[in-house]
Amino acid sequence: MNIVVLKETHAGERRVPLIPASAEKLVKLGAHLQVEAGIGSSIGIADEAYTKIGATIFSDRLAALAQADLVLRLNKPDAGDLPRIKKGAIHVSYLDPFNEKELVRQLAAAGISAVSLELIPRSTIAQKMDVLSSQANLAGYVAVVLAAQRLDKIFPMMSTPAGTIAPTRVFIIGAGVAGLQAIATAKRLGAIVEAFDTRPVVEEQVKSLGGKFVKVDLGETGQTKDGYAKALTEEQLQKQREAMARHCAGADVVITTAQVFGKRAPRIITAEMVKGMKPGSIIVDMAVETGGNVEGSELDKEVDVGGVRIIGLGNLPGRVPVHASQMFSSNLFNFIEHFWDKEAKTMPLRLEDDLIKGCLVTHGGQIVHPLIKSLIEQVPS
Repeated sequence: MNIVVLKETHAGERRVPLIPASAEKLVKLGAHLQVEAGIGSSIGIADEAYTKIGATIFSDRLAALAQADLVLRLNKPDAGDLPRIKKGAIHVSYLDPFNEKELVRQLAAAGISAVSLELIPRSTIAQKMDVLSSQANLAGYVAVVLAAQRLDKIFPMMSTPAGTIAPTRVFIIGAGVAGLQAIATAKRLGAIVEAFDTRPVVEEQVKSLGGKFVKVDLGETGQTKDGYAKALTEEQLQKQREAMARHCAGADVVITTAQVFGKRAPRIITAEMVKGMKPGSIIVDMAVETGGNVEGSELDKEVDVGGVRIIGLGNLPGRVPVHASQMFSSNLFNFIEHFWDKEAKTMPLRLEDDLIKGCLVTHGGQIVHPLIKSLIEQVPS
């Protein structure tokens, strides 16, 4: 099987889809591996590190795509790449299929079997392939570090000859993978941490990391079969905002992580709530790329609203690209290895496999993912 790995072209992206350690494992499986020249330059990996383990370096991107049986990359494909990928090839990357409906149509029309890494089911067997969780873990860490850098205070309590310094108070909204890592990181830095989530089941996890779980009676809530928080009603959101306002007012740092899978992020912090916070406070809106949890947050910007700094920077995992690349690359290899046929030295798509059913978006010239297909059929081409 001819595997082609592309260098990322999205502006500001420093993550690498495949590092040499994972590339070597693919070569040992029997794959013919080709990586684009300069693929690892953003994190200091020379081309020689890939050739040393048996990969081939290419400079002609379009020619390489024409020969590829399997295309690997991190972000969604460039429009100019699709016409060069041969019919029947497998393409694996983030696709953002809920928002990139025209791209999905183009992938189907080109006869490409497109795997969307966002859609890999959250099951026990798929944990080692779960790119969303691995990258969210790092994003939670980065969010706290950003807040600590911007805040005009230190996080830990200190007893000094000049007096005692009170610890910073951090309030984290959403206790999924990102939120839990944010709790752990803020505690390691010495902050007093409170956290809220609509799912009562995560209370124990919050407490185990040293955080205080904020309870709000929202009535019936819960999570999906994949572990995502269910969308709240407008009445529940209003109750949540009222409780959040009190805790935001007492916090030095607020970090919001709330997202609803496949939908726009819920608006949790209103302009009125921001107005009620102390001047000098920091808000990090980790959901800014999907619409934002915070009124006034702007993608890839830091804005001052009445003395409160709202940080809306995107691609937080990309701010620690070495480890983000290491984790993504490992996830990618684990996905391929799961389906790899060692005798034929290829990766057949086992369409009956639950993993493939969950993440295969297009195949055989058709949109095959039921949910994505239903969404796209509702939108005229």
